Amino acid sequence: MRPAPRRAVAARDTHGIEGAHGGAARQTIPMTSRAGLPAEESDLIDVDELIAAYYDRIPDPSVPTERVVFGTSGHRGSSLSGSFNEQHILATTQAIVDYRTGQGIEGPLFLGRDTHALSRPAERSAIEVLVANGVDVRVDSRDAWVPTPALSHAILSYNRDRALDDPARSDGIVVTPSHNPPRDGGFKYNPPNGGPADTDATGWIANRANELIERGLEGVHRTRFADIDADALGSYDFRDGYVRDLPSIIDVDAIKRAGVRIGADPLGGASVEYWALIAEMHGLDLTVVNPEVDPTWRFMTLDWDEKIRMDPSSPSAMASLVAKKGDYDVLTGNDADADRHGIVTPDAGLMNPNHYLAVAIDYLFSHREGWGRDAAIGKTLVSSMIIDRVAESLGRRLLEVPVGFKWFVPGLLDGSVAFGGEESAGASFLRRDGSVWTTDKDGILLCLLAAEIIAVTGKTPSERYRELEEAFGASAYQRVDAPATPAQKATLAKLSPDAVSATTLAGEEITAKLSHAPGNGAAIGGLKVQTEHAWFAARPSGTEDVYKLYAESLRGPEHLAHVQEEARAVVAAALEG
Repeated sequence: MRPAPRRAVAARDTHGIEGAHGGAARQTIPMTSRAGLPAEESDLIDVDELIAAYYDRIPDPSVPTERVVFGTSGHRGSSLSGSFNEQHILATTQAIVDYRTGQGIEGPLFLGRDTHALSRPAERSAIEVLVANGVDVRVDSRDAWVPTPALSHAILSYNRDRALDDPARSDGIVVTPSHNPPRDGGFKYNPPNGGPADTDATGWIANRANELIERGLEGVHRTRFADIDADALGSYDFRDGYVRDLPSIIDVDAIKRAGVRIGADPLGGASVEYWALIAEMHGLDLTVVNPEVDPTWRFMTLDWDEKIRMDPSSPSAMASLVAKKGDYDVLTGNDADADRHGIVTPDAGLMNPNHYLAVAIDYLFSHREGWGRDAAIGKTLVSSMIIDRVAESLGRRLLEVPVGFKWFVPGLLDGSVAFGGEESAGASFLRRDGSVWTTDKDGILLCLLAAEIIAVTGKTPSERYRELEEAFGASAYQRVDAPATPAQKATLAKLSPDAVSATTLAGEEITAKLSHAPGNGAAIGGLKVQTEHAWFAARPSGTEDVYKLYAESLRGPEHLAHVQEEARAVVAAALEG
């Protein structure tokens, strides 16, 4: 008989919201900051102005910031800055059509959008091009929002049992800038493997899109949206397909039997109607604590930099949920496309993403009998070394890869990787029978897992994490930015381990100097230095004249500060040659 969940207990915030054990990158907040306070009218976007700029402003391809650029999660920008406008989307969609044609993909293209103001206009622009090119477009049957994991799930469900070269296989587009501020738009392509497109695909698509913009959209086929017959569009019930399938990956019966009280906050994003259906279809004690959808996100509390940002790993953005932590057994948050998760417990408030990943891995690999014994644990190299300790204790292979969820896609597809997670609060894992669920990050899934952990173990994830720290050491983790010129960033991205002359770090012998990920040999675009109880990694920013310095110590915050200080010196010396 499984133990009943521990009911909400009195506040006992031993770790703080982030505190010394903090994880996600947060800058020091001045005393005058409004971080964590409700947004005010002056913080809100003018939706009409934003949408007008989408159609009216013509990007200049000679300006680098106004070109199509695919990062790890697609093309992102704002119509107000000329970086996300109608021409971008028309050209990018045509480029995707040309790409899938070259790859022999002739099946349906699943298309979904989130709740950002620019998402609907961009979705319509995409439809104009897709229909004109004769693509079988599948949009949401309810004309509602589609989370990233639901689109990945749809692609994989359609392609199940199809050969890798089957022309009838499907792919998809999600119109979302994820957790970015309300003024932003985003556009990302998911190939037939269901996951984020790799750099070969995104590089080709971006280059083709920019060529089309430079040619004044010559070569872009387009049918005006107003002239498109509704019958020309296919439809798919993303929500029902996803929610109905959840028992194949989450023990929803255990959650129901234990009566776990769940408070789910979609943070105004695409998961809002999904959570409502999850409660109804599976009979869970689940309350959507904020069902409001507003493209200004006026109901949000401000992030660390006083911007509205739907980041469920941020204590400031999640302040309203943390204030309710005693009202439920677990509170959860998702970003706008629901590929990220935030976990709030009565005893610890908002969990650090690294902490929760460690707990999720510890629990899953102990409670999924259908997973292969040789299936690996996937982590990015900037995730907590507590995960390394957990993997070792479980006798499981650890696959350490560069930053980016795309590295987990092949393993999740063939079952050789049972769990893949990033320190930025994104993860997915296999179904209970060891087959693939999604190959993109699934924030809804990770939130439901927290409820399953409570139902089955009687402990909150944060209570279990404290037990892991007692066994493996107390993690102090932080990401900060440091100034770097464009030339220094270029040098950092290509550094060899030989450039590091130091032999010790913060009083410990250096055990590894890495420029390539140990799990797959891929370049990390920077440097990682490890000791027995600490590590740091330095990677150049793609958008700012800074480098990102990640660091962790299992010897507490004072040792972490020492690691960071020496890490800056090590990086400076390496850059100077």
